Amino acid sequence: MRTTADTPIRAVVIGGGAIGASVVTALLRGDVPDVVPIAVVDPQPVGDLGVPQLRLEAALDQADVVVECAGQAVIAQSAVGILERGIDLLITSVGALADPDLAAAVRAAGPGRFLLTAGAIGGLDILSSAAAQGPLTRVEVTTTKLPTTLVQPWMDDHDADLLRVVTEPVEVFRGTAREATRLFPRSLNVAATLGWVVGDFDLVDVRLVADPAAELTCHRVVAEGAAGRYRFEIENLPSPQNPRTSGVVPHAVLRSLAALVGRPSGVV
Repeated sequence: MRTTADTPIRAVVIGGGAIGASVVTALLRGDVPDVVPIAVVDPQPVGDLGVPQLRLEAALDQADVVVECAGQAVIAQSAVGILERGIDLLITSVGALADPDLAAAVRAAGPGRFLLTAGAIGGLDILSSAAAQGPLTRVEVTTTKLPTTLVQPWMDDHDADLLRVVTEPVEVFRGTAREATRLFPRSLNVAATLGWVVGDFDLVDVRLVADPAAELTCHRVVAEGAAGRYRFEIENLPSPQNPRTSGVVPHAVLRSLAALVGRPSGVV
């Protein structure tokens, strides 16, 4: 990887949606020193983001690091190949790694490095440290979002319409992080990230609530184990461009990118 100011690190962003577009804009502004965006990859036209829109293979020929902001399918299809080319990879779609075979393949791939971004949640450092001291015995997360953001392609018309007209909080899902990220791949990356951090996707009990009054997206986490007991709550404003995600996520991605390329600032 290029690591000096004379040879800036070349970043390719996969995904030109709300998160990816914000990341490209911030990199063009110089928010991560010595990292320059050189291309965006997306199967759909993304408009003028200030960098060329290329096919993945052409973009990888120029890349030092790839920032994935496009969904689980990209990780399943391309993560191992990216890493095997010696290109570092920042993953936002953590739910893809709920597939144990894919997770093992990504872990084994190289010489490129991979890093997962914390995205819309905090407290992962203490949970990771606690899990290292001794297995956690309880991890629960309750996520509350606007109902319309939770409509999924696999839902029948009746269930989808109920979410669109619900007038009070209703539980939409209850199960493990592994199942949650399969059914709600763009809505429950927080659950997947918790599963990865504590080392067990099936330990994490996920409750998803649709609330028409949810001006903020809320994640309430409770965990306990040999190291102690932990309880914290995150409330984020939804992204104005895409209410399925939180507005803070692009900034979390940039912070993770800075750590991956060796340009961290503050506590990591």
